[in-house]
Amino acid sequence: MYSNKENVNILTALLVAHGIRHAVCCPGSRNSPLVHNLNECPDIQCYPVTDERSAGFYALGMALCINEPVVVCVTSGTALLNLAPSVAEAFYQHVPLVVISADRPPQWIDQLDGQTLPQSDALGHFVRKTVTLPEPPDQEGHWYCKRLINEALLESTNRGGGPVHINVPISEPLFQFDVEQLPHEDGISRYSGLMDYHQIEESGMRADFWSARRPLIIIGQNRETVLRDHELQHLKNHAVVLYEPLGSGLGTTHFDEVLYAMGDDENLRPDFVLYGGMIVSKRLKKFLRKVTDAVFWELSIDGQLHDTFMHAKGVLESDFEPVLMYLDKYLESPALLDVDTEKPSGELADTSEFVLRWKQQLERVSTVTEKATLSYSQMATVKYFEHRLSESGIPAYRHYANSTAVRLSCIFSSDYVYCNRGVNGIEGSLSTAAGFSIVAKKPVFTVIGDLSFFYDQNALWNQNLQGNLRILLLNNGKGGIFNMLRGLEQSPARDQYVAASHHTSAEGICIQNNIVYLKASNMEEMQQGINKLLTMEGDRPVLLELFTDAESDEQVMKDYFRSLKATY
Repeated sequence: MYSNKENVNILTALLVAHGIRHAVCCPGSRNSPLVHNLNECPDIQCYPVTDERSAGFYALGMALCINEPVVVCVTSGTALLNLAPSVAEAFYQHVPLVVISADRPPQWIDQLDGQTLPQSDALGHFVRKTVTLPEPPDQEGHWYCKRLINEALLESTNRGGGPVHINVPISEPLFQFDVEQLPHEDGISRYSGLMDYHQIEESGMRADFWSARRPLIIIGQNRETVLRDHELQHLKNHAVVLYEPLGSGLGTTHFDEVLYAMGDDENLRPDFVLYGGMIVSKRLKKFLRKVTDAVFWELSIDGQLHDTFMHAKGVLESDFEPVLMYLDKYLESPALLDVDTEKPSGELADTSEFVLRWKQQLERVSTVTEKATLSYSQMATVKYFEHRLSESGIPAYRHYANSTAVRLSCIFSSDYVYCNRGVNGIEGSLSTAAGFSIVAKKPVFTVIGDLSFFYDQNALWNQNLQGNLRILLLNNGKGGIFNMLRGLEQSPARDQYVAASHHTSAEGICIQNNIVYLKASNMEEMQQGINKLLTMEGDRPVLLELFTDAESDEQVMKDYFRSLKATY
């Protein structure tokens, strides 16, 4: 029988899943659920050592001998501090030591209760990763606990290995051992180093892809890729490939609108997902987090795990290009690869029905979007801007600010889009585009909302700016995206305090900084202004300010999405 503490049971199950077989255990009451589980688990051999300082070195010696991670488990309080010498030694020798410390619940830290001190960062620089587990209140808490443990255990063997610290708060009562079985928890695998064909084979990702009947590939934000449609011909015939304009130079696929129109349609659900990079669409995240019977693999340029959809099986340290090119060539013919490969057992799964279903829906939405007649609004402005920019053939860079602006780009942009989606803040969007323009050899067009612009207006206070910077400012007098958040309209604080409504114009800022200023407040002026923004010559930046009404912007957006459902 195992402890009734959920975080302790998840941890025990994942130690086994990651192949950890040895644990040095020190005495104590707070860590008794941990020690009980380690001793109860038939896959783990326990070794008792009373002195914590000595125990750390015992575990170090064992790990050096077997060249595998070894656990050292201590109770709360100063017991953890006694591990510092052995952990420091393990850090500089790259020895995979897994420190597991029991802890008091966070509300009791520094409250003069027994054996309480801040343990989360107690080992400081000498651990490669430290995590403090939650006591899961719900299913999302369970996933979070599992994810933290996987991250720590993966780091213990990453790039030569080293010590990690897993801190486990445990609430009283401590001594209930009435759980018959450990939960089934899948360990997440990591394959490090720049991916080559051999490593892709060893990971098992290709075998999962080969057998999938509903494979889905999601290209999230990454540096502008050189991949083009013809280079992914075989891949796109066999799998659904989705991307936003932040993910490739292929423009956008309208998957967000498809998911809006079709909801949780079972026929669109994948059984294999290969993904990587930041995704703007909340609908896609929500949709895939409900898919519990699919295999999820991440492509991560730094090898760090990002379990965006809550079901990751493994992570490959790679960007998209080598892996997608490999899959495309393998589908064409394994013989084309300069590597000895064997076909996985069984025939290549028939994916045609899944691919056709997605293709039909994406094309339907694309047609609706192309034909949509939009009233004067921010949405109509971005549609016209993107149409004219593409039609003109002007070689240019696109920068979009966060919030409404980048979401409009995901509907209308036909080329690669730069955006500060690392943490999605509105600050610095204009400065990033301005800095880009200083060293760019082509025009830089930035589309930005009013709050982002006024927050970052000092980006224009710079003597290095040239005429290749062109700014399309969408000014509806507030953070318009807050109009789209269901339920927020019930708050009287929404407009003034949440959406920061205002009556500010950029004209004075442009005069102050010698920026060419244009403005528009209706459809005709907007179209004329965009034509000037694209074609005007000069050695100073140009800004076109579009004045629209926030409520009208909201209605146009809602009407557009409703039209998608109306076509069924």
